[in-house]
Amino acid sequence: MAELNGDPVEPAQLQTLALTNYGHFTSMRVDGGRVRGLSLHLERLRRDCRALFGGDLDPERVRELVRRAVPATGSTTVRVTVFDPGLDLGHPGRADDPHVLVTSRPAGTLPLPPLRVRSTTYVRDVPSVKSVGLFATLHHRRQAQLTGFDDALFVDQERVISEGGTWNVGFFDGGQVIWPKADCLVGVTMELLKGAHDHVTRTVRLDDLTNMRAAFATNAAIGVRAVSAIDGIELPASHPIVDALSKEYSDIEGDLLSRSELGSHRPG
Repeated sequence: MAELNGDPVEPAQLQTLALTNYGHFTSMRVDGGRVRGLSLHLERLRRDCRALFGGDLDPERVRELVRRAVPATGSTTVRVTVFDPGLDLGHPGRADDPHVLVTSRPAGTLPLPPLRVRSTTYVRDVPSVKSVGLFATLHHRRQAQLTGFDDALFVDQERVISEGGTWNVGFFDGGQVIWPKADCLVGVTMELLKGAHDHVTRTVRLDDLTNMRAAFATNAAIGVRAVSAIDGIELPASHPIVDALSKEYSDIEGDLLSRSELGSHRPG
């Protein structure tokens, strides 16, 4: 399903998005008409819209557009992309008419197997914005997969760990859950887990990994997923802290997309 501002999208309307790659998005998993951290997803869209287009975005309108995209039952992954179809490559300063593209697909089955990741030196452009510009992310993921890993873990020139390609990373040192202190995109799942479990935020370097007892990845699509290897360092594929975080996350009740009782979600 794909709709632009609530109407079926035509291929020509996506030309600017494909050619300029300027915009932002959020992805959310919808289970039975509910989204964990819905208000955080909507606030991210508002914040990023101001950053990229200098204007506000109506969260209630976005909420309704998303509601139209999902069935009343089952699990769906919805992506909300905001871009200006009239953007001129030579004059991006004039981009001030953001449109809302909503796409959906069936959600994957959880839990997923552990990740094996390879570190790579990279810091995303404007890391606080969830940008549609995924070239570097996919390039580093591809390079990691070509060498036998599942994904890439980003570090800076000082070997400070920040995030994965499309996920946040956390660690457990035997006593505390640790979220890396670094320039990164703070994910909705990460924020929800910070509210559900005691933690500290501090700098984590690759050299610190030998002191870690577990590592995990988080995002809205995967929830909490164990990381079983970083470069040549093996970590447990299963650990009580990962199980505990996963349960705490699953116990968080999602917000209803509809403020009234869910009924038919699409016009007949």
